[in-house]
Formats: sequence, C-alpha cells, structure tokens
Amino acid sequence: MGESGGSKGQRRREAILQVLKQQGRITIAEMVERFNCSEATARRDLEQMEAEYPVIRTIGGAMYDGMGTLRELPFSEKEGLSILEKEKIARLAASLIQEGDIIGLSGGSTNFLLAKLLKSRKGLTVVTNAVNIAMELAGSAIQVVVTGGIMRHNSFELCGPLGEEMMARIHIGKMFIGVDGISAASGISSYSEQEAQSSKAMLKRSQQSFAVFDHTKSNKTSLFTIAELSELHAVITDQPPDGQLAGELARLGVEVHVTD
Repeated sequence: MGESGGSKGQRRREAILQVLKQQGRITIAEMVERFNCSEATARRDLEQMEAEYPVIRTIGGAMYDGMGTLRELPFSEKEGLSILEKEKIARLAASLIQEGDIIGLSGGSTNFLLAKLLKSRKGLTVVTNAVNIAMELAGSAIQVVVTGGIMRHNSFELCGPLGEEMMARIHIGKMFIGVDGISAASGISSYSEQEAQSSKAMLKRSQQSFAVFDHTKSNKTSLFTIAELSELHAVITDQPPDGQLAGELARLGVEVHVTD
C-alpha cells in the first residue's frame, strides 16, 4: 500500500528537510542509509520535496535553497515571461542561421521560439536535448538529432550521461544556449546542475556558441556555471549589456547582437 500524505513518507520528507537545513545538502546514498529507504524512494522524495520546499535536486542528491534566490519556473510559466522580447531575440538568432548549418539548441523558452521560426526552413540540421523543441520541428524539412538522457519535467530537457556520451560523437556548427544568468565574474549559468552539464557537453562540440537571453538575466548569476564568457562567440539579447558585463564582453571580443 502506498504512503499517504500524513504518513511515514511525509514524516521522512520532513526529517530530510531538517537535515538539508542543517548541512545544506544531502546525497541519495546518505538518505538510503539514514532513513532506511530504497534509492527509488529517495529519488521520489526529492522530486516531491522540490515542488513543495526550497529544495534543488542535483546530480546524486539535493541542496537547500533557503537563501531567497529565484526559484526555477516550469516551462509553461517561463514561456509567458518577456514574450515580446524573446520573440525579437529568436528572430535575430534566426537571421544568423544559414542553409546548410548544423545548429544546436539547448532547452528554454527563447530557443523554443527560435525552433518555431526555423520550421519553414530547409537544409538545416538541429541537434537538441529538448523534447519540446524536437516535437516542434517534427514534420518539417529539418533533420533533427535528439540526444539521449532522462527528461526534466520543468524544462523538457534530456540530461545525464547517455546524452553526454552521444554528444561526444557529434559536431555542431552554431550552438544557441539558453541561460538563467550571465555575469562578468561567473560567465553563463543555469539553475539546474543537470542542464548545465548537458549544455557544457554540447558547447564542447560546437565551433561557435551564442548565449541567448533577455535583459532580466544580465548581470545575474544562477547556481551552476555552464561556461566562461571567453568560451562564447557572441551573445544575443534585447538590451545592450551594461556595467562589468559589458566591459568584459568587449575585452574578450565577444560579439554582442541586440534586437531593434
């Protein structure tokens, strides 16, 4: 019989939360040993806790996020934020793509809009780890290559060793990376450790890398670094970067594309 909401399972999750508050993070192995549960139960607990508490799942465990940082939003909520700005960014990104290009698209609402614009194009190959982007391109003349992995339900991105192993055999011309933050000190970053790892794997196999983001991500740092600014070919955004970010991009010779 399954565990009910106020049952042993709920008490265990509350105890896990106390451990997270005390030590900041916990591993699956530690949960199995401390709470005498299976790995599958531990993973289900963390999945449920991520939706209810300031808890972030990481590779092999979780960490406590009680410092007031922004929570990760589901794709359905992200899609409606700054939609006009994202559409302009997507159009500008599309203008940089030519027939014959092999492009990479990480997940994210801006890249999803970019995929919509590319549906009518021909002679392109798109490599993506995002299931929703692959489905958007289904039925088009574009050749779609989908990496393997386990899907994150918040973003529809496939993550994990399976996808990273596949990426080691693929060559990408232009990589468009959605980011949760970009700053002079921390480069481009993501809220999710798994998504950051997947983006890193795609970045390594790319000749040119473009970070796509709206102005709300500028001079912000998310939890997990994807790459340093020096690893980027260009950024595509809706407002000119300012402050230290602008200075560092100029110093490194990273091209800045700004929408009209």
